[in-house]
Amino acid sequence: MGTFMKFRSGIFLKSAAVSSIEFSLPFSSLTYSSVFRSDSGRNFISMKSEIPRNLNFQGKSRDFSIVRGSKDRHADEDSSFQGDEYFFCRALEAMEKVYLNRNPTAKAILELVRSIDDDRICYDHFAFRTFGVNGHGIDSLAKFFTDFGYVQREELRFTAKKLKAFWFSPPSIPHSDAGTSAFGPLPRIFISELLVDQMSPEAQKIIRKYTELSGNGNNYAALASALGTLTWKKPSFTEFQQLARESEYAAWTLVNGYALNHVTISTHRLKSHLRKIGNLNEFIVQNGFKLNSEGGVLKVSPDGLLLQSSTVADSTSFQFSDGTIESVPRSYIEFAERLVLPEFKNIPENEVKEFHRRDGFEVGNADKIFESTSKDQLNRRVV
Repeated sequence: MGTFMKFRSGIFLKSAAVSSIEFSLPFSSLTYSSVFRSDSGRNFISMKSEIPRNLNFQGKSRDFSIVRGSKDRHADEDSSFQGDEYFFCRALEAMEKVYLNRNPTAKAILELVRSIDDDRICYDHFAFRTFGVNGHGIDSLAKFFTDFGYVQREELRFTAKKLKAFWFSPPSIPHSDAGTSAFGPLPRIFISELLVDQMSPEAQKIIRKYTELSGNGNNYAALASALGTLTWKKPSFTEFQQLARESEYAAWTLVNGYALNHVTISTHRLKSHLRKIGNLNEFIVQNGFKLNSEGGVLKVSPDGLLLQSSTVADSTSFQFSDGTIESVPRSYIEFAERLVLPEFKNIPENEVKEFHRRDGFEVGNADKIFESTSKDQLNRRVV
């Protein structure tokens, strides 16, 4: 028998029964509260939701500095996969499971797209957030990926948000194009970090307190992501609020740790009309979901070749160390369409490969995508 899920818009989805998920959330019995509450939107889901927790969908800056993104495939630097492919993909799958279990909007959208597009999803990239202090920054997660053949690419800077990021290109696995989701073509990896030294003394004190409590937890960042657990103790609600007033990125990272911040559907790899990101955006809105409107729903790179959009993050209840139960932002899902580079414009469409398309990331686009977890977007009314 299939499993029916009811969402607030009245949509019903049906999925095949699956085995129980390995990683459970520690706060499943907690109730809805209000700190990032959004009565007008679709994206708050209480952990007492009707959506089954064991559901697993698997298919067969306002002021920022511009750092030029990659416009080619770095063909002269491509690397091969290093290690056991199955183990690595299972690790990605575990991260994905935690993400889907916490974010019913992402889960529902993936199932909707699969229902239209022959049950196959390819991810453009996975994104993570970190604290740039005490070894808990980009390097803490990057090592897992570089150990398996990923290559570090350009740095991106977000001056107003006090952030920097690197993206990592995947190694070559020739037969991975036949798979889907975590077992499909390997995604790019995007890892950002908060420049903690640029924060106020009060914010620094909070962040350093918890990263120091983590001890050597930064050495196991990928494991923490796969398990969906923090490597430090839960903070107090007062500390969370204090960080949120200065940096919503910092507050998000304090309660979510190394969990996937978002996955991104590679729209141009879809087969249906949804391969055009404009069609996909319209489809998502028609089905009752709220898209991030910061800078416009569609974020376009200056060269016009990288098109991105994202939903607004889900929220779930979180019990802080002082016993306070409040809703906190979790994650969202992004969509990216990479257009063919001008030098390859005459290649027949059925012969276009990923390396013919615009690669890399764009600071202006990413700056607006970061807002998907902001209080302004979570509380924005749909008009």
